[in-house]
Amino acid sequence: MNYIIPANSKKSQMILGFFTPADLTIFLTGLGISSFLLMVIHTEDMKVLMLLISPLLLSALLVAPVPHYHNVMTLLNNMFRFFMDQREYKWKGWCCRDYGVDRKGR
Repeated sequence: MNYIIPANSKKSQMILGFFTPADLTIFLTGLGISSFLLMVIHTEDMKVLMLLISPLLLSALLVAPVPHYHNVMTLLNNMFRFFMDQREYKWKGWCCRDYGVDRKGR
């Protein structure tokens, strides 16, 4: 009763092999906001155009795949949790006494 699981079995559960439904929701929300802003605000200034498409660029950056992580959003979440969560290290082991110094510091 040995089962062999292919290495890419999780990838087949994702949309287009890369995206989860949450990833696509974030990307489509950014696309929708940018499209709406481009239809409402008519401008020829390049700085304003970059501001108008910034929701699309930000959402695309968040769902871009990176090595060793699912995407940039997962990497940022892991970095945030590493620096902000309280970590408690439990250690059960031996204590080493420095034989050159006794308890009084001599």
